[in-house]
Amino acid sequence: MPDFTPAQHRAVESLARDLEHVFKTRLESLVVYAGHQGDGSVHSCAVVNGLAFRDLTACLPMTESWHRRGVAVPLLLSSDELRRTVDIFPLEYASIVADHVLVRGRDPFASLTIPVEDLRRACEALAKSHLIHLREGFLETHGETTRVARVIAASAAPLRALLTHISRLPDQGTGEAETFTPTDASLAKLARMRMGVPEAVIREVLASSSDGHSTIGDPSHLLGSYIEASQKIWEYVDRWRA
Repeated sequence: MPDFTPAQHRAVESLARDLEHVFKTRLESLVVYAGHQGDGSVHSCAVVNGLAFRDLTACLPMTESWHRRGVAVPLLLSSDELRRTVDIFPLEYASIVADHVLVRGRDPFASLTIPVEDLRRACEALAKSHLIHLREGFLETHGETTRVARVIAASAAPLRALLTHISRLPDQGTGEAETFTPTDASLAKLARMRMGVPEAVIREVLASSSDGHSTIGDPSHLLGSYIEASQKIWEYVDRWRA
């Protein structure tokens, strides 16, 4: 479960009251979760009975106070929309299923089933995109060490998210996705055991800071190993079958 501060808990309660004011009995549920954008904001999903433009208009004056309290604009969905978009957003929903807190109503994710093939397909697209961006990023650096280090550091959070999504694919394929949030150490171990990627490469990339100021000794050498590792990660997901 997300580890929210007292101030974040108060902000969540304020959000809940605002949504209750707008939707009243049409607010079926509200869950909160930690986002992966790295901005520290509290993210939420509100399931409502019917959603019209007038509801968005009613919420509009509240968005500034939400942002001021560190709460992102909630994801607003009807229960039908939630059910019918599982195949479109399997990664996003799997993340919420794995790590969320129920604030109001019933938990809409408690019985949500995410087919592993939908998850695998989305993971493959993400893995291939990650590999392509690393290749392009290296060419854009012109080989300058500082810029190479920044490419690596900027990719750390996306790599963590990618490996976390892949970790929810069962090692021995079954019909449903796993639901848990792994540590960086377990992600590095998973990459070695399932994909044949050196743990040291994953650990060093994940340890790099988002501002590019890291302790990477030889960024170009690391990026070369990193790109090779990303190729193996994509190949693993491409070949994975339930």
